[in-house]
Amino acid sequence: MQIQINGEPREVEQNLSLANLVEVLNLKAEQIAIELNQKVVRRAQWNEILLQASDQIEIVHFVGGGCE
Repeated sequence: MQIQINGEPREVEQNLSLANLVEVLNLKAEQIAIELNQKVVRRAQWNEILLQASDQIEIVHFVGGGCE
């Protein structure tokens, strides 16, 4: 099935949860936030939410750093 991740079309398996998507993309869960169809999803819910065709996902990475 096809979804969009950060504006790019992507083919994924059926019955894929947000948590599984994070694994498939080799992302570190503690370093990202996910928005699904314009709603922020709490990490505690990632296992419960199954992706649907045409879902739009935005993944934001937290970046550390700053001034010395």
